[in-house]
Amino acid sequence: MSEIYQHPIFGILLTVIVFFAARALRSKIKFVLFNPVLVAITLIILFLVILDIPFEDYNKGGTYLSFFLGPAIVALGVLFYEKYELIKHNIYPFLLAVGCGGLISIASVSLISIAMHAPDVLIRSLVSMSVTTPIAIEITKITEGIPSLTAGVVIAVGVFGNAFGSGFLKLVGIKSQTAVGTALGTAAHGIGTARAIEIGPLPGAYSGLAMCVNGILTTLISPYVVLWIVGSL
Repeated sequence: MSEIYQHPIFGILLTVIVFFAARALRSKIKFVLFNPVLVAITLIILFLVILDIPFEDYNKGGTYLSFFLGPAIVALGVLFYEKYELIKHNIYPFLLAVGCGGLISIASVSLISIAMHAPDVLIRSLVSMSVTTPIAIEITKITEGIPSLTAGVVIAVGVFGNAFGSGFLKLVGIKSQTAVGTALGTAAHGIGTARAIEIGPLPGAYSGLAMCVNGILTTLISPYVVLWIVGSL
């Protein structure tokens, strides 16, 4: 039986089956905590723990799925191309919004960590929490944090933004699809962009671009912020 678990197809099939089952559950139950990504992650963890399957065996298939993250991000360029003319007319306020959002994210998590007397390694690991996982992990390697901690927090932030982001924006009176897409992409990266695409092509295009711009901005700024904060403690 262990030979089955160690085959790459096991991890691939388990992930795909559980995710589509989670999507089917979400279509039946609209409660926000039944987010497909959150449910799928929880079910996979329970499955591995109950059957005592090492994560390394599961991840032999997971690495193949991770490979498609790159092409999936690039594919967002199709939405950008389709909405290019609309985005071009709003490019300056868009860049300002993403820049402010990225800087506020870095500043807020740093200040909260300092106020709670968090250890240096925690600050180094959390400063990149609002960018997509591959970029966040590389930033954490530069800042000498814990990549596994970063990955977990980034996924949690994305799931939270996916589940509550659009509802919160609607609650505070933000109805512009441009603003909604920009906010979701800036704050909740790839998982938030998936939610933006569900809302419509325009917010999906803005969200994908915001995710990329914020990733670049955070990569350039966060290592220096960490060095400054850690050096001043």
